[in-house]
Amino acid sequence: MSMGAAAGFNVLWLQSGGCGGCSMSLLCADTTDFHGQLRDAGIDLLWHPSLSIESGHELSTMLDRIADGRLRLDALCIEGSLLRGPHGSGRFHVLAGTGIPMIHWVSRLAARARHVVAVGSCAAWGGVTAGGDNPTDACGLQFEDDRRGGLLGADFRSESGLPVINIAGCPTHPSWVIDTLMALAAESFTAGDLDQLGRPRFYADQLVHHGCTRNEYYEFKASAEKPSDLGCMMEHMGCKGTQVHADCNTRLWNGEGSCTRGGYACVACTEPGFQEPGHPFQQTPKLAGIPIGLPTDMPKAWFVALASLSKSATPRRVKLNAVADHLVVTPAVRKTRLK
Repeated sequence: MSMGAAAGFNVLWLQSGGCGGCSMSLLCADTTDFHGQLRDAGIDLLWHPSLSIESGHELSTMLDRIADGRLRLDALCIEGSLLRGPHGSGRFHVLAGTGIPMIHWVSRLAARARHVVAVGSCAAWGGVTAGGDNPTDACGLQFEDDRRGGLLGADFRSESGLPVINIAGCPTHPSWVIDTLMALAAESFTAGDLDQLGRPRFYADQLVHHGCTRNEYYEFKASAEKPSDLGCMMEHMGCKGTQVHADCNTRLWNGEGSCTRGGYACVACTEPGFQEPGHPFQQTPKLAGIPIGLPTDMPKAWFVALASLSKSATPRRVKLNAVADHLVVTPAVRKTRLK
């Protein structure tokens, strides 16, 4: 990390209204040398609130240099939502030592940045920080939930011509962040690499359902009935993995885990508005016994027909294991040869 002008890809990371969870997740990147990985990709992390030793006047001097155009900024990474209150003044969050609201700093720096990156769902859509009555008037950089606008406005484009890149997640997977920054540094990231909500398609073109270890239970609609059960959590336990855009079950966390593998339902943390689903996170809302939130791309009539057929064909092994916390019945041993 460096405070000076670097020949590499200069990244500035600022934290606004949030918990810092995306930074903590970032430190779990799948590498034995976090700084070395960035360095080898030509990325120079100019400053990060938790990883840098510089503070006070050193940071304010650097921010002034960026804002004045004396220090090149290739990627402005914002973690946390932008607090516009009270009454649009932004003074609920003043950057320490400067007397200037964070929203003003972000607007000034975004105007100089080649790329602007929202790290986490708070920075992307407002997230948890914007939940409830939202007394701080929190928003995302370019979205408020699924509505375009936010702090920078719907028409904002960085110097690269791209809108805000929304690496949504609560928290983000560290590889989503690292891979995005590496692609930007390599100049191999284009508008075509973003989905309609500005998320990198390399992870947003997938569903959490893909690679889920509970998929056999889903196929037979053999459902978990309590948190410790092995069955599919869609029907009763609030899991939205069949609707949520992320590759959590194929790009595993810490190389081996995910929410569903840990026994927790997917709560749709990469999607706008996930913080207020309108129902308890651990429950699946239903209408006439049918889940309201059906799998992406599946018409309701198809789901009803498929569910009925699947349940009638559920093997005893799958049915019993679905409502147990361990394998009660193991797969039968049979010959697999065709003769």
